[in-house]
Amino acid sequence: MPCSNGFSPATVVGVHEVAVVVMDSVVPFDFAVGVDAFNWTGRYRVRLCGPKRTVKAQLFELKVPHGLELLSEVDTILLPGHDPGLVIPRRVIEALRQAAARGVRIASICSGAFVFAATGLLDGLRVTTHWLAAAELQARHPAIRVDPDVLYVDNGQFLTSAGAAAGLDLCLHMIRRDHGSAVAADAARLAVMPLEREGGQAQFIVTPPVAPQGAELEPVLRWMETNAANDLKLEDVARRAGMSTRTLNRRFREQTGTTPLQWLHRARVRQAQHLLETTNQPVELIASKVGFGSATAFRDRFKRIAGTSPQSYRAAFQGCHRP
Repeated sequence: MPCSNGFSPATVVGVHEVAVVVMDSVVPFDFAVGVDAFNWTGRYRVRLCGPKRTVKAQLFELKVPHGLELLSEVDTILLPGHDPGLVIPRRVIEALRQAAARGVRIASICSGAFVFAATGLLDGLRVTTHWLAAAELQARHPAIRVDPDVLYVDNGQFLTSAGAAAGLDLCLHMIRRDHGSAVAADAARLAVMPLEREGGQAQFIVTPPVAPQGAELEPVLRWMETNAANDLKLEDVARRAGMSTRTLNRRFREQTGTTPLQWLHRARVRQAQHLLETTNQPVELIASKVGFGSATAFRDRFKRIAGTSPQSYRAAFQGCHRP
């Protein structure tokens, strides 16, 4: 069946060939997700390849049966997560570029986006990766647009996903594109995974940890988090930090990648998430407790940051945490 976004996989006429590229420091969960998800359908042939025949996969060594020449034979290439500090061999980058020029679909899981971005193929595109690595990916590759608040991004030929379980969301999405919802639903059942976790859904971790101990902004960030429910003004934060407002804004950009106001909004939403998970308090009360002036403003900000409504978030996450 033809697919959306201008990509028509080879499964229309035969078995769809998938290559998973593995190198030293590959994340075992990431490549296993790709191998299993596609294999469960019985409609794909999945093979591992890489620049070396033996790689170190964290706690064990992995034998790689195929070299990079496999990339000239496949329909989809999967780039699992690797250590973002990995030096990517030039021949890997060239092989991926050549495959892309032939129209091969390429998808990354988690920090596999660092390998993908190194090819230049993502320049100008919206992409995602694990929320912890998003700022580093954006800093290294300013020509791409990193969205840390989604599970996956489908640009047609090129796709990226967030961390860990989001890789399975991405694989199920590709299966659905290739073969329709019925086949994808069968794979989801085998994975004990809901099929309808849409890619636009937030990763839900909306605030990275405060700056590392000893960082210049660490004390003021901790103070802001403790006092997030108060009516904090930029001048209040600057005074606490012992800086001018101009210097404070600059330091925030350098050390957190955002503004003081945006950081404060995210701290409030994170506190609201905890209350939504662990209490039955009305949304209006939670909005007031975490520092929003109205329930309407709270709902709007929560939706923008978390990618879902407070009610939907509570329905998804309130369970055994509730007293």
